[in-house]
Amino acid sequence: MTKILRATYLRDCVIELEFSDASVGAYDASPLLERDTELTRPLRDSEYFRRFFIDFGALCWPNGLELSPVAIQRRLAADGLLRRGSQVA
Repeated sequence: MTKILRATYLRDCVIELEFSDASVGAYDASPLLERDTELTRPLRDSEYFRRFFIDFGALCWPNGLELSPVAIQRRLAADGLLRRGSQVA
């Protein structure tokens, strides 16, 4: 099962993610923030957005929002935004 090992804030709504298969990609969460839901509204605040963390390999925020590493990786691959990283888990 693919997990996120590292998440680094890059800019605006973009987070660089390193996955357990050593792939790396810059995930742009701005489409997620366009959704008007109870869980996504707080992420529109840039300070709150930067409070993301990894929990059991998923990308999470303090309000309980949890994003699937597999879904994020698939989207990055489909958009041609995934590359091989320098280390293997």
